[in-house]
Amino acid sequence: MAEKTEKYIGATGRRKTSVARVRITPASKFSIAINEREFENFFPVAELRRVITSVFDASELEQKFKVTVLVNGGGVSSQAAAVAHGIARALEGFDGNLRAKLKPKGMLKRDPRAKERRKFGLKKARKAPQWSKR
Repeated sequence: MAEKTEKYIGATGRRKTSVARVRITPASKFSIAINEREFENFFPVAELRRVITSVFDASELEQKFKVTVLVNGGGVSSQAAAVAHGIARALEGFDGNLRAKLKPKGMLKRDPRAKERRKFGLKKARKAPQWSKR
């Protein structure tokens, strides 16, 4: 009954309605698993993968981490942003000195933009029915 307990740093990243629970573990080889799938399979678009890896580029750390992510809600773009936010927060927990590098680039700030609610009497949040003089 020898259980392997990995020491990890956990963090939560959010964007719109997406929530990403991120765990980073120091490892000899760099790997990212999202919802138990490979990083390249979960985000087939190169731009979304770049959003996530840009956090490691900004931190200027050697990529010696095993990153496991559970993400749900929202669309693919907001999920990628939520994962990046979670990784940035986890890296800050790993090394507090990284805050000085990540904060000016806006990687620790949660993007508050979300869809505005629909108001009664309107067709959408701000779109009104066509106005007629007569």
